[in-house]
Amino acid sequence: MELKEILTHVDHTLLKQESTWDGIKAICDDGIKFNTASVCIPPSYVKECSDYCGDKLKICTVIGFPNGYNTTACKVFETADAVKNGADEIDMVINIGWLKDKRYNDILNEIKEIKNACNGKILKVIIETCLLTDEEKIKMCEIVTEAGADYIKTSTGFSKGGATFEDIKLFSQNIGENVKMKAAGGIASLDDAENFLSLGADRLGTSRIVSIAKNEQGKGY
Repeated sequence: MELKEILTHVDHTLLKQESTWDGIKAICDDGIKFNTASVCIPPSYVKECSDYCGDKLKICTVIGFPNGYNTTACKVFETADAVKNGADEIDMVINIGWLKDKRYNDILNEIKEIKNACNGKILKVIIETCLLTDEEKIKMCEIVTEAGADYIKTSTGFSKGGATFEDIKLFSQNIGENVKMKAAGGIASLDDAENFLSLGADRLGTSRIVSIAKNEQGKGY
């Protein structure tokens, strides 16, 4: 797979706590230049990014991030605020404690409420696979499908592990036909990226693929 094609599946990401506007602006410039699927940035920068990028680049942001244990009302407000500020895509974190407690209806209803607050924008549901059993991952595939979310996503990148090929394989066997997959966390090479895409992932949350593209510029990219 060509690098240009891989980049069209990348959510070019900068979510570090110390992120500044200069850093956010730089990844927006990169996203536009390398034609990434989106940039994924903190909610506080969505309005600036939207104004800066216009229709040149999709803006993705995170909700209930990174721990997921905010109340549903907080997450719904965050989502509506982000959409109002110009977000095109929303990546929410589930309440992992609820999953451990088997409060499946609470998780389902929360995702539905957030999807409604998205007002037609794309919703990706982060389930933080490194903290879950396979049984819990399969259950979340079912819940995400039933809730009508657009994507199931592996990881925040802020916990003890990121995306694995095994998790994407598991997702692909258990999600509904209308749900896509996003792998995020620890994707460090073109081989990794290509493998995740070949397994069926539609999006990749990473900053490193654009760094590779920059290094390839001098080689005729």
